[in-house]
Amino acid sequence: MKIQIINGPNLNLLGKREPGIYGSEGFESFYKQLLAKYPEVELSYYQSNVEGEIINKLHEIGFDYDGIVLNAGAYTHTSVAIADAIAGIKTPVIEVHISNVYAREEFRHHSMMAKNCKGIITGFGLMSYELALKSFL
Repeated sequence: MKIQIINGPNLNLLGKREPGIYGSEGFESFYKQLLAKYPEVELSYYQSNVEGEIINKLHEIGFDYDGIVLNAGAYTHTSVAIADAIAGIKTPVIEVHISNVYAREEFRHHSMMAKNCKGIITGFGLMSYELALKSFL
């Protein structure tokens, strides 16, 4: 089973950025835990702050992988282009969010890509990624 995790803008700052919202653990250490816990999964990780690079990654893997776990960050609420990329690929996508976006600012309550995703997991901290990964197993 091949699963790709894709993180969008500012998620490279996890562990440093707004720890009251996003926690104090960096994503790389959490990713290492996932690799150890799920050795049967060919798990890979990609992060970009650039919308077009996220789209390119979706196109690159979207016909060969078994699943994509996507936290598009702020692009969730603004990117028709990422939503279209998800609609155009075969691989199912689970949208994830670390914080409960519905307990935050109103603009975060709408996802441009949700209708093209298999499901959404929000508000469980970094565990949101593991829950999404488990949904593919």
